[in-house]
Amino acid sequence: MAIEHVVAGARGRRIFAQSWLPEGHPRDQVVIAHGYAEHSGRYAHVARFLNGEGFAVHALDHHGHGRSEGATAVIERFAQADADIDALVEKVRAESGQATVKLIGHSMGGSLALNYALGHQQRLSGLVLSGPAIGGRLPRAQRLLLSVLSRVAPRAGMIQLDGSAVSRDPAVVAAYEADPLVFRGRVPSRTLYEMFKAVRGYPWRVAALKVPCLLMHGGADRLVRAADAKPLFEAIGSPDKTIRIWPGLYHEIYNEPEQEEVLRVTADWLAEHPAR
Repeated sequence: MAIEHVVAGARGRRIFAQSWLPEGHPRDQVVIAHGYAEHSGRYAHVARFLNGEGFAVHALDHHGHGRSEGATAVIERFAQADADIDALVEKVRAESGQATVKLIGHSMGGSLALNYALGHQQRLSGLVLSGPAIGGRLPRAQRLLLSVLSRVAPRAGMIQLDGSAVSRDPAVVAAYEADPLVFRGRVPSRTLYEMFKAVRGYPWRVAALKVPCLLMHGGADRLVRAADAKPLFEAIGSPDKTIRIWPGLYHEIYNEPEQEEVLRVTADWLAEHPAR
């Protein structure tokens, strides 16, 4: 059963978080950053699997998502989401007594996790990216338009994501579409601008990242292409990097029919990089 709690986020927002604890003393602490439009509760099965491997798992709802405060689906600033993640990481570090944690990020949460790692390497002992939105680009004219819209109409809807692209499992798609905490409208201009702004800066920043990293991606991902993420990941400066592209899998690799294999790879990688 998850333990629900609240952390103080940027600009005084109440950020919802939850923790899943294993029996006995945890072998390590893991924090999860979910993707755009979803929420931490969609990772309960990931947490339970990792609990069975001895890991304590913690996750937050980003501001504007799930049960956290903020305009619906709007990431006001990556810096604010970074502060929210740090609030949870610091709480976990203080309560566990560990100097570092592992961080898992999916999709937009993968970008937020990478951004966090670049600014807080000393607090992490490992970074796992699942289908991370860390690559790709927009033409200059579209970037300029998005920049203007993000200021004058930050909640304006821009792109409608295809729910059927999250998984090949119809039950997962149906649950995703019916989940009241999943936002099904168009991506707000502010959120989209912040995502692409971060992506444009990564090529000049990632060489400094030395934390052990694991990239996993669905080879048939239509929402975030593996071909866009792979070059950026390869530019990361860490000497300890692993890439696993899963042929045929869609965007949410933890929700695909092969999820147990994906979870096993994740748990084994975490175990190979002990807590410190």
